[in-house]
Amino acid sequence: MKESRHQKILEIIRNEEIYTQEGILEKLREAGFSVTQATVSRDIKKLNLIKVMTPSGKYKYICHTEHTQSASPVKYQSVFADAIREVDSAMNIVVIKCHVGFANAACAALDTMNLEGIVGTIAGDDTIFALMRSPTQAEYVVETIRELINR
Repeated sequence: MKESRHQKILEIIRNEEIYTQEGILEKLREAGFSVTQATVSRDIKKLNLIKVMTPSGKYKYICHTEHTQSASPVKYQSVFADAIREVDSAMNIVVIKCHVGFANAACAALDTMNLEGIVGTIAGDDTIFALMRSPTQAEYVVETIRELINR
């Protein structure tokens, strides 16, 4: 039931501009879901829905992953390449050294690149750790990053 409700919420916000939780609640009820405002609120958090400004100046709900995927990959790669000083790996962990204060931005850019094999990333002030599924994938990511920063 929850999965089908989540799918319906995503369908609703993809097809219509929904500005409030009440709007989602109303559309769900129209679709036959018996839900409360508290349930909708939890669903919004679980689905990582965010609000973005429309051209008319109103804020509508979208899925966070759609927002980051719609952003220009070239822009992110440029930010990433400018922030990186060096990259290396140890077994299945990739260590990326950044200029001081740039690791969080570089990590966010890395996450949008959807490189194969990355299980997760974590950033400090000047260092990013990327956990890979295998040492082979770690080597691939190191080479990919080196190509990006040497352009």
